Amino acid sequence: MFDGPDPSGGPSSGPKREVKTTCPYCGVGCGVIATVAATGAVTVRGDADHPANRGRLCSKGSALADTLVPDGRLLHPEVDGQRVSWDEALDEVARRFSDTIAKHGPDSVAFYVSGQLLTEDYYVANKLMKGFIGSANIDTNSRLCMASSVVGHKRGLGADAVPGSYEDFECADLVVLVGSNLAWCHPVLNQRLLAARAERGTRIVVVDPRRTDCVDAADRHLALKAGTDALLFNGLLAYLDSRGHRDAGFVAAHAEGVEEALAAARADAPDVATVARRCGLEEAEVAAFYAEFAATDRVVTVYSQGVNQSSQGSDTVNAILNLHFLTGRIGRPGCGPFSVTGQPNAMGGREVGGLANQLAAHMGFTAEEVDRVGRFWNTPRVTAKPGLKAVDLFRAIEAGTVKAVWIMATNPAVSMPDAGRVRRALERCETVVVSDCIRDTDTGRFAHIRLPARGWSEKDGTVTNSDRTISRQRAFKAEAGEARADWWIVTQVARRMGFAEAFPYESAAELFREHAALSAFENGGTRAFDIGALSGLDDAGYDALSPFPWPWRAGGEPQKRLFGDGRFFTADGRARMLAVTAKPLPRSVPDGALLLNTGRLRDQWHTMTRTGLSARLSAHAPEPRLDVSPADALARGLADGGLARITTAAGEALARVRVTDAQGEGTVFLPMHWTERFTGACVIGRLVDDEAVDPLSGQPDLKRMPATVLPWRPDWTAFLLVRHAVEPGHGGYWARRAVAGGHLVEMAGAGAIPAVESWLPGLDPAEAVVEFRDEARGGLRMAWMKGDRLEACLFVAADGRLPPRGWLAGLLETDSLEDGARAGLLAGRAPGALADEGRIVCACFSVGINRLVGTIRDRRLTSVAEIGVALKAGTNCGSCVPELKEVLRHAHQREVA
Repeated sequence: MFDGPDPSGGPSSGPKREVKTTCPYCGVGCGVIATVAATGAVTVRGDADHPANRGRLCSKGSALADTLVPDGRLLHPEVDGQRVSWDEALDEVARRFSDTIAKHGPDSVAFYVSGQLLTEDYYVANKLMKGFIGSANIDTNSRLCMASSVVGHKRGLGADAVPGSYEDFECADLVVLVGSNLAWCHPVLNQRLLAARAERGTRIVVVDPRRTDCVDAADRHLALKAGTDALLFNGLLAYLDSRGHRDAGFVAAHAEGVEEALAAARADAPDVATVARRCGLEEAEVAAFYAEFAATDRVVTVYSQGVNQSSQGSDTVNAILNLHFLTGRIGRPGCGPFSVTGQPNAMGGREVGGLANQLAAHMGFTAEEVDRVGRFWNTPRVTAKPGLKAVDLFRAIEAGTVKAVWIMATNPAVSMPDAGRVRRALERCETVVVSDCIRDTDTGRFAHIRLPARGWSEKDGTVTNSDRTISRQRAFKAEAGEARADWWIVTQVARRMGFAEAFPYESAAELFREHAALSAFENGGTRAFDIGALSGLDDAGYDALSPFPWPWRAGGEPQKRLFGDGRFFTADGRARMLAVTAKPLPRSVPDGALLLNTGRLRDQWHTMTRTGLSARLSAHAPEPRLDVSPADALARGLADGGLARITTAAGEALARVRVTDAQGEGTVFLPMHWTERFTGACVIGRLVDDEAVDPLSGQPDLKRMPATVLPWRPDWTAFLLVRHAVEPGHGGYWARRAVAGGHLVEMAGAGAIPAVESWLPGLDPAEAVVEFRDEARGGLRMAWMKGDRLEACLFVAADGRLPPRGWLAGLLETDSLEDGARAGLLAGRAPGALADEGRIVCACFSVGINRLVGTIRDRRLTSVAEIGVALKAGTNCGSCVPELKEVLRHAHQREVA
């Protein structure tokens, strides 16, 4: 595992260095090779040797170098808004937490951490809170992502362990995608699946209320009603047993609870007709799916947030596991349930115990486990009970029972449900510490203490992906400013709180060794997570560590696939089939309301603190966009490209409308990414309440919020191109995105056009060098220059007629405008014929919709392959291929018309 050249590049690699690291986005865990030129310029490519991606990268991974800019970095520690030294900041964190604990007890403080942390960071934070502060009040944003899978795995498998490997996607004869937009959220894994389909005919079934891009390559799409997944799988369980597809030998030898599970399934879903009616499907399509599943031995069921982010997510996970237990389709190539993880190190966080209902290293809170961890850490303070899960944690902060919170590498003021409550809680909290690499986030604005953490290119440690592969993340750039590793920051605070002897760490390698040793401590094969083979790894071995799957027990080899021997991690070694009953929607739906679904976009990530820096990633979906079915749009007077007001019991938002038949009637979809740094009125967390949570996992239901959607018709529209980020203050709609050289802000408002100085901070109308007003038509155009360099330009229109943005945005890329460009500036038109690229379709090669359609028509292209030859679009990550097909279809339809 440690042979070959130093993957970190090393000082002997010359002026150009190549460093093997891991992508910081989704849970696929792709290997990345960062090439650092002598000038410091960075390029990235996929690592062909990494088992997760074999050289492929998605649009986000391909654009990683675009995000390595200093914009917005938190460079120095701050206390109460003032820059201080690290010693002062660390002393203040330790003092405030220690004083709070002394006055109010250990449960009066909390950590809220993140799947963006490295495992070593997670480990030391968990150790400090649970082992030495003596509280389990450490939870992670994985609570919003994977908590229901954790519960389902532990109940059914006896351990939080994904049974299979990515290779199973390529060995399966049938892959069922449930609540997973794999094409957008895990694109490289989707490409592996599509390659298997092309090579060996793997069939794909999509179970999803939306017609996502996954459906483009699917053999079957079950567009069921939101929240009826468990019912569908209960019906399948009963069907399989009634048709003789029980693996009697496997069930008898390796499973418990089969009759109880079957009885519940039969009562819930007595026949195919009942399932079809309640799921909103045709009876024939349900029957065909059931028959195909029954007839196929090698089946992988892939599920993600559509299953997890539900108030019955844990039960739905177990309904899926039940199918694989009944048929014995687990532990063999091409078989098994497969939870695809949302974050790059959500799995690593679960390994160390980063959730409030875990202790450490896959141990819980039994007296035996608490004693074991206490002896290993040599502390009598190990907490004996679970802590507050995320929703309850922020409620406790609001109520004042938790008085100090340390938030690491996450943005709960945006991502948590009922973001209004979270913001009120943070505003009232006595001490809010935020560790982040970005200074100005929605959450950071509530911080009393800001601690500058390393960014992706500066981090050194390990992460674990969705198929249990542990990979190294390696630094290839120097720390920005005074940024430090998260593990170092926590270690320094722990020492100042009086725990120096237990926190002696001077390197990530030390932490990894201790983490590995704890995983093996008194394990003896009783716990799935065990990497004891690496507990004696020296620093050189750690530096050169190649990707491997766990478990890797001392004296053994890394284990790619689990449960092949039929032994599970329950007390008796047998799998548990659970009795599951489908539940109704957790919230009442008023007449005329639509169900609001939330999720990710293809080219964005979480709250855009990284992807929002990239112009090409921001160009595919430049504004928050509400997807609405044609029927629902017609009934509500919503226009494609217009604006809509979305109102729920939790709050309101404004978003651009996209009318699409990919959206099912009665539902709408709104992306999760926008924050108050990027939009004035579309933070998704303000729309979804925190009342509906899974009672077992504590995971909020983020997919089924009743919403009223009505047109919002502004009195004027505008856009601003500017070199520095601006947050308009007019109180209407605005959305900002990166463009080369600056920012593009789209705006709309009600009433009279406000005075520029009161609306656009930092832009003084007296300094505008060019201005045009059309009082009769309600138009305004202004430009600000520094010498020959364009600093900003503003276009406002009461009639909605605004010039194309493409050429104007390009003017920010130059430091000197030519006379022709100056002349065309306020006209909004290039001096000669210059095509506008339009909205970007292919982010990898920056191919816009206008150029795409023009090329299709001019060259009479008829296939995606021909588009790839002409424009390269679709030839890298493949994420845009379904959209390319759609554009092709519409282009030819218009020709025929």
